[in-house]
This record gives sequence, structure tokens and C-alpha cells, in this order.
Amino acid sequence: MTTNAFLLIASFLLVLLVLAKPLGLFIASLIEGDMPRFMLRAEAVIWRCSGLKQPGREMAEMNWLRYALAILLFNFLGFILLFFLLVFQDSLPLNPQKFSGMNWDLAFNTAISFVTNTNWQSYSGESNLSYLSQMTGLTVQNFLSAATGIAVVFALIRAFSRHSSKTLGNAWVDLTRITLYLLLPLAIVFALFFVSQGVIQNFSAYILSDNLNSSAQLLPMGPVASQEAIKLLGTNGGGFFGANSSHPFENPTALSNFVQMLAIFLIPTALCFAFGRTVGDNKQGNALLWTMAIIFVIAAATVIYAEYIGNPFLNNFSANSTANMEGKESRFGILSSALYAVVTTAASCGAVNAMHDSFTALGGMVPMWLMQIGEVVFGGVGSGLYGMLLFVLLAVFIAGLMIGRTPEYLGKKIEVREMKMVAIAILVTPPLVLCGTTLALMTEAGRAAIFNPGAHGFSEVLYAFSSAANNNGSAFAGLSTNTPFYNIALAIAMLLGRFGVILPVLAIAGSLAMKKPQVATMASLPTHGPVFIGLLILTVLLIGALTFVPALALGPIAEHVQIWLAA
Repeated sequence: MTTNAFLLIASFLLVLLVLAKPLGLFIASLIEGDMPRFMLRAEAVIWRCSGLKQPGREMAEMNWLRYALAILLFNFLGFILLFFLLVFQDSLPLNPQKFSGMNWDLAFNTAISFVTNTNWQSYSGESNLSYLSQMTGLTVQNFLSAATGIAVVFALIRAFSRHSSKTLGNAWVDLTRITLYLLLPLAIVFALFFVSQGVIQNFSAYILSDNLNSSAQLLPMGPVASQEAIKLLGTNGGGFFGANSSHPFENPTALSNFVQMLAIFLIPTALCFAFGRTVGDNKQGNALLWTMAIIFVIAAATVIYAEYIGNPFLNNFSANSTANMEGKESRFGILSSALYAVVTTAASCGAVNAMHDSFTALGGMVPMWLMQIGEVVFGGVGSGLYGMLLFVLLAVFIAGLMIGRTPEYLGKKIEVREMKMVAIAILVTPPLVLCGTTLALMTEAGRAAIFNPGAHGFSEVLYAFSSAANNNGSAFAGLSTNTPFYNIALAIAMLLGRFGVILPVLAIAGSLAMKKPQVATMASLPTHGPVFIGLLILTVLLIGALTFVPALALGPIAEHVQIWLAA
């Protein structure tokens, strides 16, 4: 087991780095606007047709406030369009199964979920959504919500690389370039690969077929591969089918499973290389990668170990307690299922190829904790990097206090204004998780949805709000969340968890962009060596430990102790 686990993790990271570095260099050119002429000419046509640019005039750059308003307006309009599309899908075309429109509370939850890049699903796609809703609604928002996260980190990277600048770029230009030149080409390539592996892509009505038991079975059809590609590349996670990436029509082979994991981490990893290239110091990007990789490997090893040890309580029933295969696909096994669970929760993806509710207590705790620390271990597209940079600023501030110097990062002084915004951004999600969980457990509407008693039932609620507030979207299962209470409560958590972080990040970017860089001296703190990497890891772990350990002690830790005492 140890050898196979090492080979799987090592090969995954090796292939990931090989693919991500050249992509990172291309992303750096998008950030700097250093693009080939044919791209600029194609872009000019779009601006003229949209009326945003007059011939012979450049697109005006925005300060942080205008940039933030553009992002908010863009996402608000996306929410409105998606909400009405879901409510009135029964009156629209491409609905061969004649599905009815969604209830308003479920449509509200779903629209906010996909606009915020969370993709929490309180429904089963093949039983509730038309092809038009899946393609025009969900898939389009998969592109646009991913572009939003990347655009925000573009603005923050420019803030570190620019000197005495009042602007951070143009939001409309960034959103267009990210969608047109980065997400769309990659999605086409991955979609074609998934089709080659057996992922379906059609507009057929559902097929009634005889199964192996000679009984009738309804096989769902649809344009799956196109949604699958951007679901992973954009760290969205919302599946075409309710079973998500454990469904053979979404993830049919071991190779497709491996490529899906690569797709989830590809852009977040490439953004680290792009960061180093844009700020003129590749060591800075490498330091972030080392930090993320170390936490990731430890988390993956922990989940794999926990799932191979299994559940000792089964020994009381003369059953084999080792190798916990419950809730996992036999074609993937424990190794690939455990690694997938860590990948999808380290990134804010939420796609699953196994049911996390069926993991052991400790095996399920690690994915939950990865979400609770803000999903900064590679993280979502854009959101992972700007989340980690918040922890970098915090680590620099702590180190500055230790050595008695004004904290600096990349030559920019980190002062009171920046630290206030860092504190707001880091602390916005814990109250959403903890207060949301408390509210659910204190109300009859919240408790009625819990199917499992005791510590495990508590873990299911805690996981749901951790997933929503941190914009992951995966579910622990065992919780009936398609109720007005959970649809509204989780939607609020998703909304505040997304934009409650984005706005402070853009405010930090606006402040840093205006500062002149300071000349490095012998007393300056190096932010790329092993000492700083260790300090950054401790900062991430410390924030997570202080905030969520009491809640985890009531859930997965208590369940783990109960199982081992009963065994």
C-alpha cells in the first residue's frame, strides 16, 4: 500500500508540474497584456461589437473600487439570468424529458451556487434539469464564475508588480481574455479527451434498456463531456448526474479519473508560476507551491492511511475491518478515491468520485478541514492563490512583529489598512460555518434533515456549511438539504463566503498598487526560503486549529473515539 500510494502521489504531482509551468507562463502574458497580434485583433472585434471601445481608443483601466463594482454587476446579472432559466425551464426548448421548473428556493440556491463557483447541488441533475438548463445555465456559469476568481487574482498580482499605480487593469478585458484564451481552449481539449474515454455527449432522449437482470432501466443521456471539462478546470464541481464523478458516464476509466484530478489542480498550480513570473521573482511562486504541496501530501497520506485501516467496529460482527471500500467505486479503489477526495476539497472543486459520508471518521475529517482553512492548498482557480497570499501577508506581519520591523512583502510595506482587510477576509468564513451549523442544530427545520444521529449527524451539518461558506460544493451526504431552510441558509453562506473575501482582496490590491517598493536590505525577511515556508505552513495550520478544532472535536474526532472504544 505504501509503495503504491507514494507512486500515485508522486506521479500525480510530477505530471501536474510539467503541464502547469508552460501554462503559467502563458497566464503571465495574459496578466501583463503581452499577447500575440492575432489575439488582440480578434479581441478588438469583440470590443467594437459590444460598444465598450471606440476605434483608436484604449480600454481604460479601473481602480480597485470600479473593478469590484464591475465584478459584482457581472455576477449579479448572471444570477438573475440563471434563476429565471431554472424556474421557467419547462417553457423552454431542449427539454426532452419534460422536466418542470424548479421551486423558487431551490432555484435561488442553485443560481447562487453556480455564480459563486460553489456548485452545491440539492438536486439530481438527470432527474430535474433540461439540457438547456445544464448547458446554457450551469455550464456557462462554470466558465464565468471561474473567470471571476482568476480576474480577482490578476488584479492582486498586478498590485504586487506595479509601482505607484492607481489602477489594477480592466475587469471586462480580464474576464474576456480569461474565458476566451484560457478556459475555452482548455475545456475543448479536455472535453474531447473525455469523449475518447467514454463520457457521453449527445442531445438524445433518455434510453430505456434491459440491464443484466433482464429488467428495464432508464439510461440518462445528454451533453455531459462539455460540462465535465469546465466543471473540473474551473474547480466548479457540479456534476451532470447526481452521482457526480462516480457515475460511469462522467468518469468511466482509471485514466479519465487521473486526468480529472490533474484538471482540478492545473490552473491553480499554473497561477503560482504566473505569479512568480509577473512579480519578477520565480522563487516567490515556488515557495507558494512548496507550501501547498507539503500540506497536500500530508493530507493525502492521512486519508489513504485512515481508509486502509478501515473500521475496527466491524470486527464485532466477524467482518473484515480493513480496507474501507464502502461508498467507493471498485474501478477506482481506495487509493484513487482517497486522493480524489483530497484534491477536490483542497481545491474548491467539490466534484467527488466516492461518497465522503462513507469514509472513516478521520478520513472524512481531513477533506472537511481542508475546506475550513479556506481551501488555500492549491485551491480554486484564482481564489486559492489570493487566499494563500492573504496568509502570506499574515505570516509576514507575524514575522515582522518577531524581529521588530515593519512587515514587507515583495518590497511593499504591509501596514494597518492592509492587515485590517486581511483579518476581514480570513475571518469572514468561520462565523458563516459555525453560526450556520449552530442555527441548523437549534431549529426543528435544521434537525429534521439529519438522518444519522450523534457525532456523525453533527459532522454532516458541519460539512455542509463548511462546503458552502468556502465555496467547495461537495456534500457529506446523509443530509436532506432540499428544504427552504437549507436552500436559503446555504445560499447566504455561499454568497457571503465568496464576495466577503473578494471585496477585501481587491481593497488590499488597490492599496498595495499605490505603494512604492522598498529596497531590500540585510534586515529584510526572505520570503522564499525553507524558514518562511515553514512559518507560512504554521500560520495556515494555526488559524485552522484555533477556529475549528472545537467543532471537529464534537464531530469526526468524537466519532473516531466512539468507534475505537466500541471495538
